Amino acid sequence: MENYYNLVAGIDEAGRGPLFGPVVACAVIFNKDFDISDITDSKKISKNKREKIYQKIISQDIDYGIGIVSNETIDTINILNATKKAMLLSINNLKNTPQKLLIDGNQLLDTKIEQEAIVKGDQKIAEISAASIVAKVSRDRLIAKMSKNYFSYYWDKNAGYGTKDHLSAMKKFGITKHHRKKFLPVHNILSLK
Repeated sequence: MENYYNLVAGIDEAGRGPLFGPVVACAVIFNKDFDISDITDSKKISKNKREKIYQKIISQDIDYGIGIVSNETIDTINILNATKKAMLLSINNLKNTPQKLLIDGNQLLDTKIEQEAIVKGDQKIAEISAASIVAKVSRDRLIAKMSKNYFSYYWDKNAGYGTKDHLSAMKKFGITKHHRKKFLPVHNILSLK
């Protein structure tokens, strides 16, 4: 997509669907020399390739910001509002103020910055794809740390999604302080207690 803005930020998130942990958003502004040839939607590449591209992105002189919103806040304001909050935090954590935001999905943010919501933007816009990779790897690393104290839940393998092993662990070992208690599978298990 051709643009006439110097500071275009692509924005995406990771972790809307899992049953536990934070939602993580990223905003990315490329410099004019950044090679985008291997940037693509984080869901379409292997974990190893994601890690390599993540290193490439953060080691070069580009502007990126991360926004993290906790599971407690998700339970308080709901996942849609928490995702928007994480995105706004990621924009605030950029070094530069963008002239335009390109946001993955169909939701706009509460900001005066010009913006465009793009459905499947992570498959169409390199800045959004890069943001999706940084958000996903950042969240995966947080989850890997958290899972060391909760290895019975297999978070390092299921990333907190409602897989069979995660659901059975919740039933057997209980709900942790990191779970999203308003999410239906978690709420249902809590209501059985």
